[in-house]
Amino acid sequence: MEKLDIHELTKGITEEWKNFPVSEINDHVVRISVLEKDFYWHKHTKSDEFFYVVSGQLFVDFEEKTEELTSGQMIKVPKNVMHRTRSNVRTTILCFETTDNDVAGDD
Repeated sequence: MEKLDIHELTKGITEEWKNFPVSEINDHVVRISVLEKDFYWHKHTKSDEFFYVVSGQLFVDFEEKTEELTSGQMIKVPKNVMHRTRSNVRTTILCFETTDNDVAGDD
C-alpha cells in the first residue's frame, strides 16, 4: 500500500507524450498519460479503455465523431473501436485497461 500523487508523478515530464503504469488492480492496470500532441489511429481487440481527464483538454477522435473532455470528465472506448487521442495543451489523464492491452494498439 502506497499513497500516490499524480501531480508529483507528472511534474517533471517534458515529453509531448509519456505513458506509464502506476498500479495494477487484479487483471487491470492504471496508467498515467501526459500528452500534448496527436496519437495515431488504432484499436484494441482485447480490452476496453477508460480515460479520466485530470487536467487539460483531451480530444478523442472516432470515425464518426470527436469527443472533447476537460478536467473531471471521462469516457469509455470499447474494444475494437478505431480511435485516437490528441491534445494541443499539456493534458494529464488516467487510463484504465487490462494489463495485457497494448497501448500502441493491436489492429
